[in-house]
Amino acid sequence: MSAADLAGLLAGADTVHLLAKPLLMPVLAAYALTRGGPRWLIAALLFGWGGDLALLAEDDTAFLLGMGSFAVGHLCYLRLFGRARASWTAGAAYALALTAVLVAMWGDLPAAIRLPMAGYSLLLATMAWRSGVLGRYAGAGGALFLLSDSLIATGVADWPQPPAHDALVMATYLAAQLLLTAGALGGTGRPSVPGAYRGKVATV
Repeated sequence: MSAADLAGLLAGADTVHLLAKPLLMPVLAAYALTRGGPRWLIAALLFGWGGDLALLAEDDTAFLLGMGSFAVGHLCYLRLFGRARASWTAGAAYALALTAVLVAMWGDLPAAIRLPMAGYSLLLATMAWRSGVLGRYAGAGGALFLLSDSLIATGVADWPQPPAHDALVMATYLAAQLLLTAGALGGTGRPSVPGAYRGKVATV
């Protein structure tokens, strides 16, 4: 399914993308559910699905709705990660990266979405930082999620785009969700959450 979506984007086959994209997160959520995945993981994936659907429409209202749905998904991920300690070094690196990107883009972003995007970016960077508490897979997934959304932001800011920009956005996004799911499942098909929080999440 992911391969079909990416192939459609690379080939410029919009119909393939429109048909495949809405199926990606439900399939991943169903897989996680059959493996006993925590409900907060399932919720995060389904809110990601909501964001995917909204972004199929190319207008400012749809963009804000999609951003809102993804934001709720990030809150679900943060709930999943619990209160385990994350690396403060990684946190500082994410804070510096977030500040640099926002400062660089601020003047090029449409005025109506600057503040919503700043708030969303802070939430996303926090999720990416905290994702490392579930291990390297989830940590890499969080970083790729930030990269994917940063690529989207460069398009919103009307910056010059690399070749196959849309395919690159989707590839990094899909890898992010897959790695976050793998991290939450422990890479073995069983729920994996930090420390004392494990039992609590498994029953949520």
